[in-house]
Amino acid sequence: MLKKVSVIVLFFLSVSQVMQAQTSKRLINNWEFVKQDLGGVWEAVRPVKVGNPEELPFWQKVSLPHCFNATDAVDPDVNYYQGPGWYRTSIDVENPYENGRTVLHFEGAGQKTAVYIYNIKVAEHVGGYDEWTADITDAVAKFKKTEVFKTQFKGKIPLVVRCDNSRDLEMIPSNLSDFNVYGGIYRYLNLVYTPQLSVDKLFAKASINDPVGYGKLTVTARLNNPNQVKNARVKIYVTDPNGIGIADFTRDIATFKGDSLLWDWNLRAPKLWSPDVPQQYTVRMDIIAGGQTSTSTQKVGFRKFEFVKKGPFMLNGKRLLLRGTHRHEDHAGVGAAMTEEMITAEIKLMKEMGVNFIRLGHYQQSRIVLDLCDSLGILVWEEIPWCRGGLGGPIYQAQAKRMLTNMIEQHYNHPSIIIWGLGNENDWPGDFTEFDQEKIRTFMKELNQLSHQLDPSRSTAIRRCDFCRDIVDVYSPSIWAGWYRGYYTEYKDVSLEEFNKSERFLHVEWGGDSHARRHSENPDNALSKIKKGGGADERAGDASLYGGAARVSKDGDWSESYIANLIDWHLKEQETMPWLSGTAYWPFKDFSTPIRPENPVPYVNQKGVIERDFTKKEAFYIFQSYWTTTPMVHLYGHTWPIRWGEPGEEKMVKVYSNCDEAELFVNGKSFGVRKRDSQNFPAAGLRWQVPMNKGTYTFKVVAKKGKVVVTDEITQEYQTEKWDKPAKMTLQKIEEKDGIATLEVKVFDAKNVFCLDAINLVSFNLIGDGELIRDQGTSTGSAKVQLYNGRAIIKMKTNNAKSVISVQSKGLLTVFLNQ
Repeated sequence: MLKKVSVIVLFFLSVSQVMQAQTSKRLINNWEFVKQDLGGVWEAVRPVKVGNPEELPFWQKVSLPHCFNATDAVDPDVNYYQGPGWYRTSIDVENPYENGRTVLHFEGAGQKTAVYIYNIKVAEHVGGYDEWTADITDAVAKFKKTEVFKTQFKGKIPLVVRCDNSRDLEMIPSNLSDFNVYGGIYRYLNLVYTPQLSVDKLFAKASINDPVGYGKLTVTARLNNPNQVKNARVKIYVTDPNGIGIADFTRDIATFKGDSLLWDWNLRAPKLWSPDVPQQYTVRMDIIAGGQTSTSTQKVGFRKFEFVKKGPFMLNGKRLLLRGTHRHEDHAGVGAAMTEEMITAEIKLMKEMGVNFIRLGHYQQSRIVLDLCDSLGILVWEEIPWCRGGLGGPIYQAQAKRMLTNMIEQHYNHPSIIIWGLGNENDWPGDFTEFDQEKIRTFMKELNQLSHQLDPSRSTAIRRCDFCRDIVDVYSPSIWAGWYRGYYTEYKDVSLEEFNKSERFLHVEWGGDSHARRHSENPDNALSKIKKGGGADERAGDASLYGGAARVSKDGDWSESYIANLIDWHLKEQETMPWLSGTAYWPFKDFSTPIRPENPVPYVNQKGVIERDFTKKEAFYIFQSYWTTTPMVHLYGHTWPIRWGEPGEEKMVKVYSNCDEAELFVNGKSFGVRKRDSQNFPAAGLRWQVPMNKGTYTFKVVAKKGKVVVTDEITQEYQTEKWDKPAKMTLQKIEEKDGIATLEVKVFDAKNVFCLDAINLVSFNLIGDGELIRDQGTSTGSAKVQLYNGRAIIKMKTNNAKSVISVQSKGLLTVFLNQ
């Protein structure tokens, strides 16, 4: 625990961030992996001859980051693997620093991890989301003296890592959570060399009292000094957001106990950090001892925020409406093992959509995410994985406190972070025989106190645990208007009611599921079954597809069309709620979950505005139209090839744009100009009623914002034939490019009329030398998937060979395609 933290800390630099500035190398290639347990570490390092029993089990070649559950998390035919897995490699270790330390820095590995050098265990860690280190200096030195170092391992060091994501009630998060508890070395692993005296943590407090006044920078360090070095020199340099040096400082130090306060410095009228202009200063510190230099570099930001009591959110003295979303560490084909390139693409997509706030659900996430939020200007709520299940015993509680401490110390330096989340849905029992609200309250108070002790500068928050709402600084109740309960038009009234119950109110988690590529001519039909005026809070069983009261989540069509209306209504209302601090849509991207096997894409929570492979749904553009300023325009229906209805029936054509006005052209003919008005629902007034008859329609929109003109265009068919129940399927190849074939199944009635509202579950299979691109957790990458408007797509690698692909659906004859 930090000492005098209220005086000396606002920006922490974790050991991992310090080490990146020293001699560090990512260990990415030349790994082997086995997804099972071994009899012991000896089975990973013993000499093996081809054909002998020691060959078993067979290891597969992998690269890091790597996740046990890259594909089985969304395999519709199995439960995802939870158990041990082993990794092994051989590395060169040559520390350039005399008497220096050699360290393995794990940016995250799930969920319990043990590290071995040859057959010697050197470290263990419990917790899948915080960063940690294993000092291998002594074990490496000892192994280099052995004969097998020279013979069997040819001068390299055998490194073995055992990860384990087995179910464990005395660990957080609970397996009742609505996300996979992944296993593996699913974040980067670094080999780090440090001098004998190095920085363990650097704390650089950047604070302001008045946005137009002075800023203050206080630098404190915690050093790593196992050899008890007596004297050192400290040099500190500061550069402004333009890279211009503005201050430096030098002092000699002779004591290294605890956290040493090194420097106080005042800066007049600092350039402020904000979502629009995320300006950051750079602090560099050199520790020089015995001719060796340890260099630490960190960016900091000056900003002041406040959640006003019974009011909105303020940043740097001005109201800022938090326009947010959520992120899970999850992606098609890799599970949690997202590369830096993938993470960067995702966070940039959020910024493109207009996000200025993100809640990281429901655990500490990669350092890469936080660095991107700092540089792009996205405010952050980050939380520990105390999620559902109740409250465990001493081991459970110690882990939660340890992970809270680690999260704050490792990420406290980031100017983007404004909230430390202490829990999620802690009113959800199930893991223990006892569910005692008072004990949960007591532990929540302990976490709240610990958070404020470690960091008095940021707010604490929880979501959905009403009996703890008074403990934390900011509370988010459960409001799912139009999905789990009620109508979406009740959103403002329900929010105001909850606002009045809270000292400081922030609404995170709203929205609903949408099966990508599924559209509806009458998306709000399900609302006629729903009870109005009963509130919009999610209750026990509401997430189930069975039983209970009527609700859109169970009785609706899960179309993009319905979610478009729900989102559109919420966003227009948020513009008229001056007391609102902000909201966060749940989530940005579809993600895998073990508790939703019967969703249209099995084992996927489909509430995202993009799919699990970054494919944008229509909702992405609705957010853009409200939250961005760069001129954009989007015709609804890019993935809706065929509409339907009566001959001559007027159909609504919707356009989402942030421009002042738009003109619609139908088959080249103008249907007039509409002015944008955010309160004119739906589509902010940019909608046209177009009479349609059987045939092909090309829709083009021309939108203007000042002198800037933007356009969008789609082509749709219009079907007037009515269909009966599905009677047969067809399967055909609709495209092939670069060895990838796209296959499409369609469903027809007995008279060969395309069934445009069919939602049958279909299963794809392949025999031959091709390969289905399946288990991606997407609408076009799943071996089992519900139809969207009577069709479904899957892709396959042809491998320049012959294959037979089949499609099955209950009650219909199986069809085949020779490829």
